[in-house]
Amino acid sequence: MIRYALRCDKGHDFDGWFRSSDGFETMRDAGQVTCAQCGSTSVEKALMTPSVPVEQKRPLDAPRNPSEAALEKLREHIEKNSDYVGLRFADEARAMHEGERPGRAIHGEAKPEDARKLIEDGVPVAPLPFIPRQKAN
Repeated sequence: MIRYALRCDKGHDFDGWFRSSDGFETMRDAGQVTCAQCGSTSVEKALMTPSVPVEQKRPLDAPRNPSEAALEKLREHIEKNSDYVGLRFADEARAMHEGERPGRAIHGEAKPEDARKLIEDGVPVAPLPFIPRQKAN
C-alpha cells in the first residue's frame, strides 16, 4: 500500500491509500477517486513530506546522568543481595529484629505508619530511592 497526499481542483487537501502508483492512476482515470469534501473527481497528487523514521540515540531505560547511573547500580546491588518480601516487610523486619526469624537482608514496602513504628522500636530500616522492580511490573 502507498499513501498519497491529494488535492482536488478546488484546493481541498486529503490523503488516499492505493495498492500502487499505477493503482492511483487507474482509479483516478476511472473517476473513482473523489474529493472527500466536495466530491470533485479532478484530483491530482500533491507535494507531501517523506515519512522518515526518527532514530533513538539510546534505549529509554538507559541512565541519563551520573545520578541515575548510581541509583541503577544501587538497585542492582540491593536486588542481587537481598530478598524481596513485598508488603510483609514490616512484619519480616520486626520478626528478625526480635529474633523470631534468622536475620537476612530484605527489601519491600511498608505503610508510613508501620515504618515509623519500626524506627521508634529501634529496628534498622531505611527508605529506598526507587520502586522495587517486582512492584513496578
